Amino acid sequence: MGTERAGRKLHLKTPISREQLGDLVVGDEVWIDGIIWGIRDASLIRLFDEKIIPDIDFTGAVFLHTAPSFKVLENGDRVPISVGTTTSMRMDRFTAGCINDLNGAAIIGKGGLSDKSLHIFQNAPAVYLSITGGAASVETQQVEAIEAVIWEDLMPECIWKFRVKGFGPLFVSMDSHGNSLYEDVMKTVDANLQRYIETLKN
Repeated sequence: MGTERAGRKLHLKTPISREQLGDLVVGDEVWIDGIIWGIRDASLIRLFDEKIIPDIDFTGAVFLHTAPSFKVLENGDRVPISVGTTTSMRMDRFTAGCINDLNGAAIIGKGGLSDKSLHIFQNAPAVYLSITGGAASVETQQVEAIEAVIWEDLMPECIWKFRVKGFGPLFVSMDSHGNSLYEDVMKTVDANLQRYIETLKN
């Protein structure tokens, strides 16, 4: 299915409602205020393989694939040094857990997720938000505070509760309508490759 890139600029506050998610389409630019939950391989394994769920309501939550670095102030507060985003695909098998089991609304990462995850986003609804690679310095400045850290023994791949202001730009690259920017790109690449192959035959 072709994708219409609306190119709207939207400011959302967490938790994100199902109505808001259904309105988002591939190409929308999103900026987020509120709470974002940092997750990574180790914390996801504990959540869904070991089935240890903290007493937290994640309904409408936004999850960020990250393992940040930080410093500890004299008063004990943690201050982020670098909140970078990692490649999402190796955590693809946890999409159902984040969206269906925890009732999450969105996943932020790099590189996209599989068609299986796209179907999960359709049924939920939910979205995948991509962020520009190498933008950790900008992301970090948009984190107002680290409000909590769950499972410090998994450091730095624990669960992080970030309070953010104007976190972005993020781009809807997989939406709840079955559209995927990554699928569109692959179709374009394949079409260009086929045209090139045809030129070699002449």
